[in-house]
Amino acid sequence: MNIRSLTRGDGVVIGAAVVLFIASFLDFYTYSGFGGSISRNSWDNLGMGLGIYMGAVIGAVLIVVNRCLPQPRKVAGLDLGATGTAFAILALWSLLWTMIDLDDGLDAGAGLILGFISLLVLSAAAIATPLVPALQAALVPAPKPVAPQPYGAQPPGGYGYPGAQPQQPYGAQPQPGQPFGQQPPAAQGAPAPQGAPAAPQAAAPGDFSPFWFAVPVARQLFAEDGSQNQIAELAPGTWYLAVEQRGTALVAQTQDGRRGVLQDTSGIQRG
Repeated sequence: MNIRSLTRGDGVVIGAAVVLFIASFLDFYTYSGFGGSISRNSWDNLGMGLGIYMGAVIGAVLIVVNRCLPQPRKVAGLDLGATGTAFAILALWSLLWTMIDLDDGLDAGAGLILGFISLLVLSAAAIATPLVPALQAALVPAPKPVAPQPYGAQPPGGYGYPGAQPQQPYGAQPQPGQPFGQQPPAAQGAPAPQGAPAAPQAAAPGDFSPFWFAVPVARQLFAEDGSQNQIAELAPGTWYLAVEQRGTALVAQTQDGRRGVLQDTSGIQRG
């Protein structure tokens, strides 16, 4: 699960679910009569507390969990996100008619009013997130890329962020007492033996140079053969390496070495 794939819309869903849970413990309705004032909360009626309030909270959990998973999951053929949205809408519908059809002498309490408002916000956010670009922005921003190292300095090792240390050529052995990946001092700047061929000049860089990038929202990586076979899903908050450009698309490489075509490059952050 990757919490960096959560969007602003998911943040609204989480906030509304927390408010709804708190509202379940407030007065659901109050009754004023000759014997005094009586108040009840949703938990005095398990059908309301568990069936409506907690049903909507569970729906919010399904929406958020479905967003965090690398691939959308289905249970009994039902998409988790769509099921969670249906729970929220059903709870909103039930509370709406409960407020309209209160018995005579009963007054809507803070728990009923606040629960209805939070359900309205939760349902609206769940429906609007796939449609409104502002709600699709990442809830947790991607980390800033590492500043480039001065020429000749050794960057820290590791894969997955700009400035990662290049690995030794396959099969090369470091000298005893020498840090891995560095040439011995004698080899640095040493003149070539007489009669040895001159070292080939480095090829001139082309129009495209590999670079690190991060995606603003989850994006699909497709096969390089041009088919729509999905290779991987790129998640926000992780740096990937662009190794080639094909028109407006990029050939990207994941941390585990898989390569594929990123067709949607809008809004990517370069490292």
